[in-house]
Amino acid sequence: MTNVNPVNWFDIHVSNLQSAKEFYETVFNIKLIDFPIEFGKQSGFPFDPKGLNITGALVEKEDFIANSNNTVVYFESKDCTTEENLVAQAGGKIIRPKMSIGEFGFVSILMDRDGNTIGLHSMK
Repeated sequence: MTNVNPVNWFDIHVSNLQSAKEFYETVFNIKLIDFPIEFGKQSGFPFDPKGLNITGALVEKEDFIANSNNTVVYFESKDCTTEENLVAQAGGKIIRPKMSIGEFGFVSILMDRDGNTIGLHSMK
């Protein structure tokens, strides 16, 4: 990776998508966008695709347990497998190997040494 901010996405896991949407829309005076159901129950935060800002989504999880590790930050990658190949050596674990998310590319879910869940995102 180069010396730029590699963060490009985040997921905030929630127990009830509608309730969470109401909270974030009220607090930040924004309108979230529902994603196609094939990606699960998710609503995205608004963003400018040509801007420098990152964005993310509220993601409803059936097995949600309230704790301080329900937010997943995704780091941009040229190919998720590049970083996946270094995870064990660095003391982490692969939770979910590289998988397709359709036209949006690919993601991998990892655990760092401290048990934090992080993600990788690539278009190839």
